[in-house]
Amino acid sequence: MSLPSERDVLVIGGGNAGFSAAVQAAESGAKDVLIIDKCPEEWTGGNSYFTAGAYRTVHNGLEDLFPIVNNVDQVTAEKIDMSPYTAEDFMYDLNRITSGRSHPDLAKILVHDSNDAVKWLAKHGVRFQLSFNRQAYEVDGRIKFWGGMSLKTEDGGKGLIQDHRRAAEKLGVSIHFSTAAKRLVVDPETGGVTSVIVVHEGRQKEIKTKAVILTAGGFEANPRMRAQYLGPNWDMAMVRGTPYNTGECLEMAIRDASAKQAGNWSGCHSVAWDANAPAHSGDREISNQFTKSGYPLGIMVNRNGERFVDEGADMRNFTYAIFGKAILNQPGHIAFQIWDSRMTSWLRKEEYSDEVVKRITAQTVPILAQYCSEQGLQNKQRFEDTLKEYNRAVYAWRKENQGAKWDPAIKDGMSTQSSNDGINPPKSNWALPIDLPPYLAVKVSCGITFTFGGLAVDPETAAVISSITDAPIPGLYCAGEMLGGLFYDNYPGGSGLTAGAVFGRRAGRSAAAVAAKV
Repeated sequence: MSLPSERDVLVIGGGNAGFSAAVQAAESGAKDVLIIDKCPEEWTGGNSYFTAGAYRTVHNGLEDLFPIVNNVDQVTAEKIDMSPYTAEDFMYDLNRITSGRSHPDLAKILVHDSNDAVKWLAKHGVRFQLSFNRQAYEVDGRIKFWGGMSLKTEDGGKGLIQDHRRAAEKLGVSIHFSTAAKRLVVDPETGGVTSVIVVHEGRQKEIKTKAVILTAGGFEANPRMRAQYLGPNWDMAMVRGTPYNTGECLEMAIRDASAKQAGNWSGCHSVAWDANAPAHSGDREISNQFTKSGYPLGIMVNRNGERFVDEGADMRNFTYAIFGKAILNQPGHIAFQIWDSRMTSWLRKEEYSDEVVKRITAQTVPILAQYCSEQGLQNKQRFEDTLKEYNRAVYAWRKENQGAKWDPAIKDGMSTQSSNDGINPPKSNWALPIDLPPYLAVKVSCGITFTFGGLAVDPETAAVISSITDAPIPGLYCAGEMLGGLFYDNYPGGSGLTAGAVFGRRAGRSAAAVAAKV
């Protein structure tokens, strides 16, 4: 199908936010909705394709989510412990994780629209499941969900994008790949966006439109912009997702439409990532399995053999997005995650099996140190001493708290800080000794997921704000990673996809309303 020269609504970017916007626009009455994406079709889905498909949402407990999930029978349901996750809970987590910097109106809408958004996605064919493998542990015969997050999509990001494409096709939304937005054309009298100059098959073409929705992602795959905005060493980060999120649409909106910048431009989501993964893009087959999020069950040391974070500071989905940065700042931008035989069975197979990661195993700590030295460890003696100091601190705390019970589904308080002993940094929860062979180590680096800096929007309509007038720019909307102001320094796991759907829907409704009036 040839690229059209005119469309009611033009969506730039084909990930979760873009599809949510396009489907909502079509559902809201927009006659001709087009998604363009600069990537070839084999890279469809943007960063959303590479996610685990987790959605953080307000809910009233299992009975609220049960109707939209497809992997729970009644027998299993009776074994599940899932507390309600209220609007107050979500807002508390968002505010504490972002140090209270999240824009209050954006935050309120994200929280209060979250439940409706996931149910709307389910209505449009997104297959949701309870996230047993990532967000629950079976303890004493009970399946305990933790960290306020329970939902994921079937087959993660791959399944999510498949479902989005089916929904878009059903509503007549057209998609053109290998089509890059180059320039926004702005009416000099109204300041509104009237068309977009794109590059398709090597030629420039103008697409006239009544509304443009920007959902083209951040600049996480652009080493220059990462170094410029995030700071030193960030050009060395490994790209977790698509190589096509390189920030041109952010720069285009600022340059052509005087879009106002907002949010944490020096901040990003980054994780502990397999050091042997591809450096400049994710692998579409292995995808999110390169994430290495088992650190709360063990410890991490840098190449000098020293610990550098509190692995038990909080539940994993409140720390994993900042620990990539901590690893990046270590010598050589690498670290080693370490466990003994007590914990290896608790590690998720999709992240730590022989098929997806290079496992370093040994029967003694000195031999483990030797094997790690062949992978970049530079101080074997300090490595051994660190484990000894850690174990000593664990046993000292346990001696004073003999009735304590290890529980990975809660912050159990099992730590390294007794009244007369302790280490720095501490391990505040889930601290068990690492002295029962065989031992396992995995080499990790920093994988960047998405950047937090973006464009200012009207929270109600998702209209982009002008830096000149401080008013909405007619015909220009924004959602997904391009929207700035929600996340600062960190983010609550699963809230990115939810935000893409919530504000994508608002942008889609607003764009359809504008298209109907013009």
